[in-house]
Amino acid sequence: MTLTARMRRYAFDGHFTIARGSRTHVEVVEVAVTRNGVTGFGECVPYARYGESVESVLAAITALPEDVSLEALQTLLPEGAARNGVDCALWDLAAKTAGQPVHELLGLPAPEPLTTAFTLSLDTPEAMRAKAAANAARPVLKIKLGTPDDLPRLRAVREGAPKSDLILDANEGWTPDSYRVLIPQIAELGVKLIEQPLPAGQDAALRDLPRPVPICADESCHGRATLADLAGKYDVINIKLDKTGGLTEALALKAEAERQGFGIMVGCMAASSLAMAPAVLVAQGAAFVDLDGPLLLAEDHENGLRYEQSRLIPASPALWG
Repeated sequence: MTLTARMRRYAFDGHFTIARGSRTHVEVVEVAVTRNGVTGFGECVPYARYGESVESVLAAITALPEDVSLEALQTLLPEGAARNGVDCALWDLAAKTAGQPVHELLGLPAPEPLTTAFTLSLDTPEAMRAKAAANAARPVLKIKLGTPDDLPRLRAVREGAPKSDLILDANEGWTPDSYRVLIPQIAELGVKLIEQPLPAGQDAALRDLPRPVPICADESCHGRATLADLAGKYDVINIKLDKTGGLTEALALKAEAERQGFGIMVGCMAASSLAMAPAVLVAQGAAFVDLDGPLLLAEDHENGLRYEQSRLIPASPALWG
């Protein structure tokens, strides 16, 4: 078996801005695992927030034994982007070798189409109102916030898209005091979910703050080991394969989180369809789905996912799985 990895760059459709900064492109790592002439593929996104870079992820992948198995991988690499890329590539290889889709290998039903949120990046209220109006027919909009001027932006989006469900992503940008000020008005505007309002590791105050809108753990939730600290602070967890370290742990996390009574959101880093395809299996039955990465890009992977507005059609075997 041979294991290779390379960096690929995809341009955003314009600028993509969150509270941490603005980007014009995303750099991903594409993994290929080949055995007996059959190749499986995976894609991961190194994320500086978690101390990752393209270079560190490539180094971690190339240091693996070339005959690494799915089982051994779970202990050879920690949760994170590198393990995700290899894990998904090994699942794709297993499906192609067996001549069966991944969902059958896992004993899961065939995936159904999903309705995904569509993300509006951080901008001026006027620009966000215009973007919301242009996407007002989408059933769910996700708004990037996390600044001292969030309320005018939120009101502008609601004016632009009065009928869409709204998800807010504060990207760890609020304090307990700003949360207390904002939450009554957020609730009045009919917001359905708030992602990670306080910084991970500094979110204990959520246990004592009012939660008229469900609160979702993103940066605070990685794999199953992080669940113990979330009880009483969060109502929902956001499962991202780049945080869990692949499809294997993502499915295990989902099952354990549901057992513990958490709601499920399945999200993504900005990436191509190759990164979204495995997450579609995890997102089946999830209360919130945010797998819009390819919709934010000016280009996509070969044989990319098909979107009908916000309706996501599961991957063809030509892409993954």
